[in-house]
Amino acid sequence: MPCDVAVVMDPIAAIKIGKDSTFAMMLEAQRRGHRLFYVSPGGLSVSQGVAMAKLAAVTVREDASHYYDLGPWQQRALAEVPVILMRKDPPVDGNFIHDTQILSLAQAQGSLVVNEPSGLRDLNEKLAALLFPDLCPPTRVSRDREQLRAFIHSHRDCVLKPLDGMGGQSIFRVRADEDNLNVILEALTGHGQLAMAQAYLPAIRDGDKRVLLIDGEPVPYCLARIPQGHEFRGNLAAGGRGEGRPLSADDRRIAAIVGPEMRRRGMIFVGLDIIGDRLTEINVTSPTCIRELDAQFDLNIAGQLFDAIHARLQARH
Repeated sequence: MPCDVAVVMDPIAAIKIGKDSTFAMMLEAQRRGHRLFYVSPGGLSVSQGVAMAKLAAVTVREDASHYYDLGPWQQRALAEVPVILMRKDPPVDGNFIHDTQILSLAQAQGSLVVNEPSGLRDLNEKLAALLFPDLCPPTRVSRDREQLRAFIHSHRDCVLKPLDGMGGQSIFRVRADEDNLNVILEALTGHGQLAMAQAYLPAIRDGDKRVLLIDGEPVPYCLARIPQGHEFRGNLAAGGRGEGRPLSADDRRIAAIVGPEMRRRGMIFVGLDIIGDRLTEINVTSPTCIRELDAQFDLNIAGQLFDAIHARLQARH
């Protein structure tokens, strides 16, 4: 049954449609006859306890030079919109948190929000993996530079990263004898921020794999993001090369452990980052790689996602 679908995302005019997973979802929603609405950035609000949005009807097409058209802007109660896709990129800052609080209100008033807003608040994408410590590499999270330094000296070769980055931003590989270790620790913790240290995984040279879960079940192929040249990061935004692969036995084992908990928390579309046989991150805000996997394996991942959304809607009614 066609319905209205609202999309909360970063500015649509700035996306690259050949790589944008949100765009793939919009194309699929439109193909199924749903009426699409684009929420103006910063357009969520509350009026007398009612979750509202400034939104416009949108049509999309596979044409990089003219890929969307917007109708007139309107203020609308979100409870009138059965499905809301929350696809805003990190950082998960105060504005992001407040938007999820408004979306929680919208969900209480009748909308299905994908992903569950409370999960977006609770599941920091770095810390969420530590719900499954046996699956992760050795890890230390702290604001205390001496604790982080001791961890690095214990494991000799480590990766340091902030908790709120994305796309490989501000990730450092450091060794115990690193001359710049102090300044790196200062940069990551200088204003009281938490930082994460993990033992370096040599398997990164074979790729940082993105495994997609749809309502707890893995898509059967992953995208390995392979570092290029002297770069140790595999992130596509950092120049990594994407290579599609069937899931390995380890990928399936990890997905089988993590998937049920993500489903329980209402996280319908999730990206697991796996290096070798170790889980490093659980991405819940705006996981990507739909377009690349669809193209390489003739899939329709957004179609699988909307099947899961429809099942959730039917279960509600």
